[in-house]
Amino acid sequence: MSLTAALHRSFIRQHPGAAVRVVDNLKGEELGSAVRAVADHDPVLLLPVLDRLPPGRALEVFRLLAADAKERILLAAGPRLAVTLLGALSPQERQATLEPLPASMQREFERLLAFPDDSAGRLMDRAYDVARPWMSATELRARLRESDLKRVRSVYVVDDDRRLLGRLDMQDLALADENDLVEGLMQPAAGMLELATPRAEIVVLLEDTRLDSLPVVDLEQRLMGVVRYTSLYRAIEAEANLDIQTMVGVSADERALSPFGFVIRRRLPWLHVNLLTAFLAASVVGLFEHTIAQFTALAVLMPVVAGMSGNAGAQALAVTIRGLALREIGIGDWRRLLFKEQRAAFVNGIALALSCGIGVLLWSQSPGLALVIGIAMILGLMAAATAGALVPILLTRFGQDPATASSILLTTVTDVFGFFAFLGTATLLSGLL
Repeated sequence: MSLTAALHRSFIRQHPGAAVRVVDNLKGEELGSAVRAVADHDPVLLLPVLDRLPPGRALEVFRLLAADAKERILLAAGPRLAVTLLGALSPQERQATLEPLPASMQREFERLLAFPDDSAGRLMDRAYDVARPWMSATELRARLRESDLKRVRSVYVVDDDRRLLGRLDMQDLALADENDLVEGLMQPAAGMLELATPRAEIVVLLEDTRLDSLPVVDLEQRLMGVVRYTSLYRAIEAEANLDIQTMVGVSADERALSPFGFVIRRRLPWLHVNLLTAFLAASVVGLFEHTIAQFTALAVLMPVVAGMSGNAGAQALAVTIRGLALREIGIGDWRRLLFKEQRAAFVNGIALALSCGIGVLLWSQSPGLALVIGIAMILGLMAAATAGALVPILLTRFGQDPATASSILLTTVTDVFGFFAFLGTATLLSGLL
């Protein structure tokens, strides 16, 4: 690696905010030369810069990259940056950009971009300009004149990590002195939306705030897009049409009033799957029939372990499905998600093992039984957290709806493993019971 490349790498890694300011002020051939100088050695090094740049500038930088550099960027990018870059491309550009990627990653990016028609993620405009708090009024006015922003009444202010700080009214900007800083002119940002915020809620926020646009942010308050007045107007019009439908008794999607036969066809197969999994859990109990007959207290305590495991798994399942639905995580984030859920399950398992063990000890006067249920509680919660995190991701990976089958598969894991952990531990430690 050359000295210049090493300096570029060190500067971007240690000072990403400063690097963003440098790139944001470059234009034309200067920008192209700087981007190529970094990308030729390690395109992934540009990730913190792309992640912090306004979408318009990030897209400009991304387009300067060669096809293999774009591929490496997308494979290493988080869901939010991938949605920002791919969503701003034209359909033809997006197809050409995704074509070299593995089929599984293409499906994942298509899923991340497929927001519901009535959500903020679909209505938002990704091509927007932002202000920085350290900019002067003169500098911002010059930048906006060069941008594509037309007929907008406000611009949003973000920090170097693209976290939303506030909004700046164009009238305040026009009347400001040339040396006034944006930080002193901006107002608090109102009416923030999430990517999955439904149309009805957007309409309510529009009526409450009376603004020309609403910001769309992720869980870290980073600006993802802007829902502008024209999109909001279409949302209000669509909401009014839905109100007319409901007034005459027509459901928006017919789910609540679906035909009887349709309901049976959709529910009965999954009920049969659930029946099979129940027999599977029963067969595990049957393996330890002798142990249960010898220590009847085990039969009383079995539902405790399975119930607590089921609750813990449901918590992990709900968080994972919500993260997938809101595009906060992708299938490539499964390791981080699993590590986080297992750590939480281990700590919660120890706490519940102590509480439950003390209760069982007072009830049964058997230290061995208290130890058994404590160990089973920890193992059951760990297994449930693993299933709650991985089952929705695996279903998504294979093109299935995680909300449809996850609960049944989770119940299978928590019941089967919960019973096996409890009764298996009791069998191994039967000398203490």
